[in-house]
Amino acid sequence: MPIYYNDPAVCTRELCVFSFNTLGVMSGAAEDVATGAEVVDLLVAMCHAALESARKSIIFDPYPSVVDPHDPKSLAFNPKKRSYERLQRALDSITSIREITQGPYVEIKKQMDKLDPLAHPLLQWIISSNRSHIVKLPSSRQLKFMHTSHQFLLLSSPPAKEARFRTARKLHGSTFAFHGSHIENWHSILRNGLVNASYTKLQLHGAAYGKGIYLSPISSISFGYSGKTKVKQKYLPSSVVCITAKCVIFLLQCQPTQSRFLQSRNLNCVALCEVITSKDLQKHGNIWVCPISDHVCTRFFFVYEDGQVGDANINTQDVRIQKEILRVIGGQST
Repeated sequence: MPIYYNDPAVCTRELCVFSFNTLGVMSGAAEDVATGAEVVDLLVAMCHAALESARKSIIFDPYPSVVDPHDPKSLAFNPKKRSYERLQRALDSITSIREITQGPYVEIKKQMDKLDPLAHPLLQWIISSNRSHIVKLPSSRQLKFMHTSHQFLLLSSPPAKEARFRTARKLHGSTFAFHGSHIENWHSILRNGLVNASYTKLQLHGAAYGKGIYLSPISSISFGYSGKTKVKQKYLPSSVVCITAKCVIFLLQCQPTQSRFLQSRNLNCVALCEVITSKDLQKHGNIWVCPISDHVCTRFFFVYEDGQVGDANINTQDVRIQKEILRVIGGQST
């Protein structure tokens, strides 16, 4: 059954501000902008996970390009001269977003500069290098069956890919499926897109069913690849992040409620993707393999902190689940 709705796309400019009204999720109220701080927390956590990974030389991509605050003609962080140890020190010195929002930003920036003069420039890079559109879903637009308050719309495909995806969807239709990947991989995914990593140095798990992007309509299978081990067995049928460094001060000065922040360093993530249902989509029971990367686009992103559990029994092919997904997206099926 084809799915139709208006697709937003990642801005064609590398540095841009996304509209508050994308997908009609947010109205633009000032207090809602504050939830962008949770997205900043998430971006920093992903950076931490990638940098602390034993595979960092492969998955920490891109490596920061940060101008030296004391010498604007040179790079303090240079992809051609990588220093993971120096990068780790700067990352560890980034004041938590929770603390940043609890006082005057200028003063807290000064404190951060005292800890490490590269901490704040690195924070700006983490935000500005994000090429994906991440929107925190307000509670009224969340998928309740996912059992987490940390829910986001995630659009990581550039406009050209979205256009190709729409063309393929008109021909073949589409459906939804989960994609699980450890949090250490998302630093790269948000900046490079979801790619076919089979038989490449990026592959972490085996490719038992061939080359392609691995998906599943069953939540428990994808949770297994996210690094998450606990799942909930019982079945139960907000803002826009500005990705220019210039708007980071405004974004972080907002005063969100503390419950919105991601506090744990132990986070598990799973994405809900839209996938083209052409003959190229290979289904091996509940394990699906899509060999064409243009036929998979991320739509939602869910984060679980310590102690949170997901529902193991979600099936995206259940009519009730599909209806709820489309309600949140704001579209309709025909």
